[in-house]
Amino acid sequence: MVKITLVGAGSSVFGYNSVLDAVNIVDLHGSELVLHDIDGDRLDTMTGLVERMNDDVGANMEISKTLDQRDALDGADYVLMAIEVDRMNRWRQDWEIPFNHGIKQVIGENGGPGGLFHTWRNLPPVLEIAMTMEDVCPDAWLLSYTNPVPRLCLAISSYTSIKNVGLCHEVEHQLQRLAPMMGVPSSLVNVVSAGLNHFSWFKEMTLTDGTDAYPLLDEAFKDAKGFQPLCRAMYDKFGLYPSTDDNHMGEYLAYAWDITPERDRGFNWIDRCDENGQNTWLKSKSIIDGKTPLDIKGKLSGERAMHIIAGMMKGSNHMELQVNLPNSGQIPNLINDAVVETPAVVTKGDIKPIVVGDMPEGLAALLNIQILVQSIVVEAGVSGDMEKAKQALLVDPVVQDHDAALAAFDDLMKVHADLLPQFEVS
Repeated sequence: MVKITLVGAGSSVFGYNSVLDAVNIVDLHGSELVLHDIDGDRLDTMTGLVERMNDDVGANMEISKTLDQRDALDGADYVLMAIEVDRMNRWRQDWEIPFNHGIKQVIGENGGPGGLFHTWRNLPPVLEIAMTMEDVCPDAWLLSYTNPVPRLCLAISSYTSIKNVGLCHEVEHQLQRLAPMMGVPSSLVNVVSAGLNHFSWFKEMTLTDGTDAYPLLDEAFKDAKGFQPLCRAMYDKFGLYPSTDDNHMGEYLAYAWDITPERDRGFNWIDRCDENGQNTWLKSKSIIDGKTPLDIKGKLSGERAMHIIAGMMKGSNHMELQVNLPNSGQIPNLINDAVVETPAVVTKGDIKPIVVGDMPEGLAALLNIQILVQSIVVEAGVSGDMEKAKQALLVDPVVQDHDAALAAFDDLMKVHADLLPQFEVS
């Protein structure tokens, strides 16, 4: 029996989507599914829903729950992880404090000062999970949705021996935004996306008959005023269209604030994410309370983790559009061993990234800058070296004012001190 552990199973989005896929993928039927979270109330609520989902589909999975991390991981074959502590409150502080000092981050989740402190808060629990895995399930794969994905995957690869891959749905979502504009079903468009998570581009975009689809995109943009102005500006200057949206792309660019639409930046975006999360939780509770019917047979979430697990179990040799793995040559002109995002083939017990070739010179420069930033962010966040931490802030392209940056740094360090044990905050 294969043991799959969900770390962060109390999440109404991650937990629900993961189980929806697990019970509807036949190759996973009969597996052991362990739900783990640090929030007992949410874990209890989600476990009740998961048991109903399992019974409704007849997936015959062995469901259990535990608040104990070590028990959850013990003997696991695959670990799915999506964790955050006090997410929305901390995210608002990550964005607002630098803004009050004059630093305009688009959303402050993965890049800029906000992404810096987001990384440092998540590093201790993520590394604790990976190090526990070294003790109790050293051969397991860790599949992580936890942001910032490349920075945390870099830390796991650099400081533990655990096999890990970072996952995201952004490339698929961007394709689903573009295909209708082009007048083509997304299923008839083949893409090759490459770069870093949330900072990537479509190296290739073709129809299934091999025809270049970029001319269709160009034609569509003639009547799409106001659509993704930042992505379109990057396309105009660098020749490839981003495989992410404006607000994620903008997290890494000094000039993004004025170009990104107001509705997709700052509190406008964060509050909308918060509202969507709360609505999803209420929907889950409504299903559990019997107020909303459970209708899940044959349905899938669109996420890829469970498909990858099923593929590794049986050796499917299928292709995934995006995975985050250390660069071993899949993008030759990006720095070796950096965690890059490319397509990959899922084989028996492994995930093999596909070599996509060099990025255009200008994009490679942008990407390598971020790779260097990520490296120092992770090193500072693991070591707790305060001076290196300040360097990590000052090398970020989003930071345009030395004194304002250091003032924001001090304020952020104080408000997040309880979740930054690696730093000695006075």
